[in-house]
Amino acid sequence: MDNDEFERRMRALEYFHALRAIPGAWIVLRVDGRSFTRFTADRFEKPFDATLHGYMVATARALLTDLHGLYVYTESDEISLLLPPTWSLFDREVEKLVSISAAIASATFTHACGAIAQFDSRIWLGLDEQQVVDYFRWRQEDAARGSLHSACYWLLRKEGRSEREATDALHRASIADKNELLFTRGVNYNDLPTWQRRGAAVRWEVYEKAGYNPQTQEPVMAQRRRMRVDEDLPMKDAYADYLRAILATAQTEDEA
Repeated sequence: MDNDEFERRMRALEYFHALRAIPGAWIVLRVDGRSFTRFTADRFEKPFDATLHGYMVATARALLTDLHGLYVYTESDEISLLLPPTWSLFDREVEKLVSISAAIASATFTHACGAIAQFDSRIWLGLDEQQVVDYFRWRQEDAARGSLHSACYWLLRKEGRSEREATDALHRASIADKNELLFTRGVNYNDLPTWQRRGAAVRWEVYEKAGYNPQTQEPVMAQRRRMRVDEDLPMKDAYADYLRAILATAQTEDEA
């Protein structure tokens, strides 16, 4: 058997190996916890757990750092990592992007939690900034809907309702109905911490740090970059403005 020919035949069957993200497109990698309903059942408080949230933020930070991302948003067991149009690691190879992002998330969360957890990953492409803004608004709105529903569902479960009874009670219930349900039990949904209602984000920020120039023997100010965790995100149009300001930093970095 000709080894080179054998190699070529085997390589030819890696059908998706050459698939790459469109050049110049924004990339979002979204990782989700696998079977997290069961995984979290006996480990964390329902519906919101600050420890679980901390593990998700730690995982988001690892993704932002290791994959040189621009922005990352997390809610529940989901993380969306934004990569700018000029991002070129792994030659933008789709197989690498989804496998490595899932691996980073799984390893980081497992290490933080002390229990084996698995994440899957998918890729989303945006052709312009407006699509990117729309994507993150979509995920935040999904977070808000899921948060309100979870608050109501677990309130009913803790009152003694079964899974079926709690689900049936909320079937076709409007946002107003759900808020009223909580209010009658002394819970004002809008008073819950913002990260529970809208998710949280991690982004880079530039700050000035005092230093010293040994040549001139004078104090100097230098610009540095650090991560910032935003747990009090704005919503709707204000969130869109917040996102556009972050997207603008990608253009500034490209021109630097």
